[in-house]
Amino acid sequence: MTDEDDVIPEPPEGFVRSNGRGAFSTRNGPYFHRLGEGRSVEQAFFALPRHTNGIGIVHGGMLSAFADGLLAGAVGRGSGKIAVTIHLSLDYLHMARKGDWVIGEATMSRATRDVAFADGRLHVRGVDIVRCSGVFKLMDRST
Repeated sequence: MTDEDDVIPEPPEGFVRSNGRGAFSTRNGPYFHRLGEGRSVEQAFFALPRHTNGIGIVHGGMLSAFADGLLAGAVGRGSGKIAVTIHLSLDYLHMARKGDWVIGEATMSRATRDVAFADGRLHVRGVDIVRCSGVFKLMDRST
């Protein structure tokens, strides 16, 4: 792989590059975000060759890791707490390919004192490729 393989075009309108996501996400990204209203979050990544599997589509593990961070981001925004994954559920509906902008949207649906729930979707060019949901342990930022 050459540096040319990592050329990323301008993100979709309103998206800006995300920072401070930790080593795993930094290595797998870069990720972008666009703040919405209320408890909803939108995130995106540009599918590079390193995100694809042996048949040239974005690897399911990449989509899973991205969806996990997306849902946790929605819970964090909705609760103001750190969200640690307890359960993650994904339905793969379609595929993404190298050169696609994968866009995710998620919302925290409800929260108790210790646990929160979120739902989301990933799409490419308006076609849903993943439906996802998760359950998250809520933790104070000081712990």
